[in-house]
Amino acid sequence: MDREQARTGAINSKYHLILDAAIKVFAEQGFHQATISQVAREAGVADGTIYLYFKNKADILSNFFSYRSRQVFDRFRQVVDEADSAEEKLRSLIRLHLSEFQRDRNMAVVFQREALLARYVKDEYITEVTRMYMDILTEIIRLGQAEGTIRKQLPLGLAKRFILGAVNEVINTWVVTGGDKDMVKMADPLVDFYFDGLGTRGKSEKG
Repeated sequence: MDREQARTGAINSKYHLILDAAIKVFAEQGFHQATISQVAREAGVADGTIYLYFKNKADILSNFFSYRSRQVFDRFRQVVDEADSAEEKLRSLIRLHLSEFQRDRNMAVVFQREALLARYVKDEYITEVTRMYMDILTEIIRLGQAEGTIRKQLPLGLAKRFILGAVNEVINTWVVTGGDKDMVKMADPLVDFYFDGLGTRGKSEKG
């Protein structure tokens, strides 16, 4: 490894160290109450070092969610592509969605408290994250309609909001109740609920 590679590695390491420290502080203190000094202390760096990597607290938050979303959405895409039917795809997606937030409680706390309210993260970022997830749901719902497992007359936008809203509510409940239960166990009941409500189980299509 040459000097330039070593320097780049050190910069990347410090960048991610600050991100992880900041999310821990934001989760514990709340974004508004948290200070750059607290983030620096948690990361083990000087206050001024933070500003070498980020403009302010909002910039840290945006960078964290941008970085984590790329990781998470790559995995979302993979598990959805590996499944065959619409129900299997949705089940895999929601299991992984809940698992990712359960695995990183600080991310779950900050995302539910700050990002979903879009108070501090740039609006275009929230829009992009939501769009990527909604695109996956669009694929799944359309596949289910083609298979005959999801009713064709359902408004697509409403169906997607119904699915994402219920998942977010499970995560939010898990966060506010202390996060001491296995949230992933809710994936199967959720999908069954979706397909009983949105699907054609026991129903006949009209028209």
